Amino acid sequence: MAPRPPFPPFDQESAARKVQAAEDAWNTRDPERVALAYTEDSAWRNRDRHVTGRAQIVEFLREKWAHELDYALRKELWSFHGNRIAVRFQYECHDAAGQWWRSYGNELWEFSEEGLMSRREASINDVRIGEGDRRIFGPRPESEHGRTIPIF
Repeated sequence: MAPRPPFPPFDQESAARKVQAAEDAWNTRDPERVALAYTEDSAWRNRDRHVTGRAQIVEFLREKWAHELDYALRKELWSFHGNRIAVRFQYECHDAAGQWWRSYGNELWEFSEEGLMSRREASINDVRIGEGDRRIFGPRPESEHGRTIPIF
């Protein structure tokens, strides 16, 4: 298992780097790449689903991105302490019928000493939006890293 800096305990700068790295990875929509940031036995709660371990994480993400088309994500550091980080996020995607969605959520993360996420709890709400209401278009440009995302 390869270590993933930055390592806990986090400070403002290292927590912000960890959040941006997660956003960047998820925006690749590459389940295998994303799963490498988690411990072999990482435990997730994502909405009403519980996922344990990298193999299940990869399967979960494959299913997710097969249905959430043109997925684009923004994450924002909310808080940190020791080996834990809290984030808020929004992402947009469309379904096979072309309906666009914006999903709002909060995540609680816990990290191993190696900088791998061992626990992820996500609460997410979905809002139907029109294509003209979109505001997230692909990965965030580096010039926008660290910017606050609107509440709604």
